Amino acid sequence: MSEIILQKEIIKLKRNKDITILAHYYQPIQIQEVADYLGDSLGLSRLAKEKVNTQYIIFAGVDFMAETASILNQDKHILIPNYESCCPMAAYLTAEMVKEYKEKYPGIPAIVYVNSTAAVKAESDICCTSSNAVRIVEKMSKTLGTDQVLFGPDAHLADYAEQKSGIKTIKMPPNGNCYVHSQITVEDIENIKMEYPKAKLLVHPECKREVRNLADFVGSTAQMYNYVKRSPHQENSFIIGTEIGLLERMRIDFPKKQFILAKEKLICYNMKKHNLELIKYLLENPEDKNFEIKVAPDIAKRAYKPIQKMLDFS
Repeated sequence: MSEIILQKEIIKLKRNKDITILAHYYQPIQIQEVADYLGDSLGLSRLAKEKVNTQYIIFAGVDFMAETASILNQDKHILIPNYESCCPMAAYLTAEMVKEYKEKYPGIPAIVYVNSTAAVKAESDICCTSSNAVRIVEKMSKTLGTDQVLFGPDAHLADYAEQKSGIKTIKMPPNGNCYVHSQITVEDIENIKMEYPKAKLLVHPECKREVRNLADFVGSTAQMYNYVKRSPHQENSFIIGTEIGLLERMRIDFPKKQFILAKEKLICYNMKKHNLELIKYLLENPEDKNFEIKVAPDIAKRAYKPIQKMLDFS
């Protein structure tokens, strides 16, 4: 069955079912085109709570994103098209590790990236996103009167927050990273800039510091999208240092501008495990429990607090 026919069938099924489809910017463009909402992980979870009235939500993203949606929407059924779509970066940090770090550094707040499991969130003091990490570090430092914080699981985002805030971040663990963003090197940037010298370089804070230092703008996926959206007419060429899905989205939304990937194969293969066939199956079989992500109520209650605290601080 062709992708176009599948998309038409999915759109038709959505009309007849009590189901909303959420898709992350890193999803294949074919999935983005049938989604009701596009966004970054936390943004989509908040949409699920504030705007979505359907009983079932199909979340086309990785597992921790669906978990966050479940934490914020305990009364809804969160479905993930492929339950093998996991985040290697989130796997760097476990709940037990957070406990160990807190015991080793008593009185130091534990900040965890929303790109973490529900169990990890439940052990944290506050969550953060890539867009508000610096602000959260500053707020927690000031509130608790400390000059250092625990931060995980992404060591490069922790380093970015430390670089911008001047507050020491103790990495939980020291080697946590996103394999998509951390593969970008200075040499990659130098090579692509030689080919496109006038292009603005936009990179994610999950990139290494030496790469971030070369960028014209450092920000989350949503922030990069908005940077391009607000860019003046004369700025028409952009090198994108994040997963290819965002570039594909911007090529469609801003057809008069040029987008170049910072290097080849900036692909989150875990994000790409979803497909139209699986989404169609879920629309036809939403009660299939094999695809439901349901965070246990006790974990959800504890994990909700650091998320809400982040929202209060933002």
